[in-house]
Amino acid sequence: MKQVLIVGAGHHFPKGPITFLHSMQGQERVHVKGLFFRPVEYSTLAASRMGANMIPVLDLEDNEKEVIAVHKALFSRQCEQYHISYSLHDNDREWSKDLLQKESRFADLILISGELFYAETDNRQPNQYLREALHSAECPVLLVPENFTTVQHLYMAYDGSRDSLYALKQFCYLFPDLTDLPTEILYINEETSDTIPDLDNLKQYTQAKFDCMSFSRLHFNATDYLATWISEKKDALLVSGSFGRSRLSYIGNRSFSEDVIHENQLPIFIAHR
Repeated sequence: MKQVLIVGAGHHFPKGPITFLHSMQGQERVHVKGLFFRPVEYSTLAASRMGANMIPVLDLEDNEKEVIAVHKALFSRQCEQYHISYSLHDNDREWSKDLLQKESRFADLILISGELFYAETDNRQPNQYLREALHSAECPVLLVPENFTTVQHLYMAYDGSRDSLYALKQFCYLFPDLTDLPTEILYINEETSDTIPDLDNLKQYTQAKFDCMSFSRLHFNATDYLATWISEKKDALLVSGSFGRSRLSYIGNRSFSEDVIHENQLPIFIAHR
């Protein structure tokens, strides 16, 4: 039985992750835990009102706790409606990457709405909080769009690194029943050469895992064009090894997966060591 952690944060209840989980029912038994964080305005307002009249702030705190209570009730209702085994974390406080990190340590997979995660603070995803979640997670994360319906085609981002193979392996472990879908390995590089690193070894490994494989060499800059290219693919899921824990790699750089997340068009599976 897989252990799945659904994480919600902010004013909006994440419907996409529950819809995805429901679509996967029947393939394997899962237990899902709901972890919800309250909206961040209370902390921000409290910090700005030090020494001021705290009554409005305390009222706001009560309202934000009520938001979490509503989200937990919705989560419970939907899990019961879809006959999904579930439990709820008792957290009712603001965002804590340390808590998410600890809970992810005991989960096989995290499901997050790639669109709604603290969207009230910055609706251009990935915002600060979603970045922290992706960096802190100690298990793979699947970002699910709110309009999710189904998965009919898999795309695997491959650059020859151990991180891209690690993501591929984790996906196979977590979703063995999806490996019969048409699957395309994408090697993206602006160079004119058609060589794909370690192609023979890659073919031998992936053909033992997937029923319908193909390999594509795309001659463009992934950061600039992949989001547009893959947004034209219907009912697709992207597997990526991006978003490692090092923040230094993001100074002055934008990864291709950030643009795919921003478009909110398809699920993106992210796994890093």
